[in-house]
Amino acid sequence: MSDQNLTPQTDTKIQATATPLRCITGAVISGGMGYAVYLLMIAIATNFATKPIHSINPLVIKISSAVRTLVVGVVALGSGIFGIVAIGLLALGVQLLVQQLTKQKSSEN
Repeated sequence: MSDQNLTPQTDTKIQATATPLRCITGAVISGGMGYAVYLLMIAIATNFATKPIHSINPLVIKISSAVRTLVVGVVALGSGIFGIVAIGLLALGVQLLVQQLTKQKSSEN
């Protein structure tokens, strides 16, 4: 391959600034996704509870119980992460809003 046909890549990085509107929008999206994952977790746990394991082998019962616990736990972890991100973004949005309001008051004086 020849390097003549390749177009040079420019490394221009555009850094987006955080605004209160972006933070609140992200918090709403993350909170909605967290709630959806929470509802999914409830549905999975209910499904597992209504369908018992049909086996007399103790090893099968232990392994399937562990897998069910892991599945519900991983989904619960995802729900918790989305919830924490939503709270953090909401707090950042409030902090940025307060900073903007205090800058406007100090510039007026």
